[in-house]
Amino acid sequence: MNIIACVKQVPDTEAQIKVKADGSGIEEGQIKWVMNPYDEYGVEEALRLKEKNGGDVTVVCVGQARAMETIRTALAMGADKGVHVSDPALDNADAYVTASALAAVIKDLPHDIIFCGQRAIDDDSGQVGAMLAELLGLPQLTLVTKLEYTGSSVKVIRPIEGAQLSIETALPCVVTAQKGLNEPRYASLPGIMKAKKKPVDVKDAAALGIATEVKAKVAKTVPPPARPPGKIICGDEPEQKADELARLLREEAKVI
Repeated sequence: MNIIACVKQVPDTEAQIKVKADGSGIEEGQIKWVMNPYDEYGVEEALRLKEKNGGDVTVVCVGQARAMETIRTALAMGADKGVHVSDPALDNADAYVTASALAAVIKDLPHDIIFCGQRAIDDDSGQVGAMLAELLGLPQLTLVTKLEYTGSSVKVIRPIEGAQLSIETALPCVVTAQKGLNEPRYASLPGIMKAKKKPVDVKDAAALGIATEVKAKVAKTVPPPARPPGKIICGDEPEQKADELARLLREEAKVI
């Protein structure tokens, strides 16, 4: 069984994000970079399928040189090899260019199931998985929270408002992973040591023969407005404080 896990390097969810003065992006100097959390679910599911059914897992990542660390993290978790698409021309790639780069790599690799995170937590577009499936001409199963491999097909559960969808498709296919699919493992020390020796093929846009012209650009990055300070309700009696709270909610917040 040949499984592909697509990953992206993003700022740590606990990082303090600061917007550049000119609004052209965020200050990256002090940021810690990690694997996109939704991609972790995809990597974990790929590893579980390999452990149960055999085969191998290939990690594919489009990103700057620093993204090699994220590939090594996936290798330390148990993936077998990696492909790193690293090219300055792709540093500001939009969803379509990113999907094109992934497709150019994956079309030449054996693949039964391709995992992506349902979205990346930095740009929050949620488009790459669907575009990748379209470019490869494969069926796509999105926002998956449960997956069952049957040998020639996969059955998945996809939550919708107030219910769940059960969907089945033949292989190969693209699956986008959602929270609830599994609990990603931590890389062990032996896994970290082995990851250093696992092969990672580095490619650029020219080698893949892809266009790097960006169609969608971020016009400006603006920080959210500062929140007004909270209020402390004083008083000796609970009833008195409750009355004051109700008054503030009604007259100032206007929510009741």
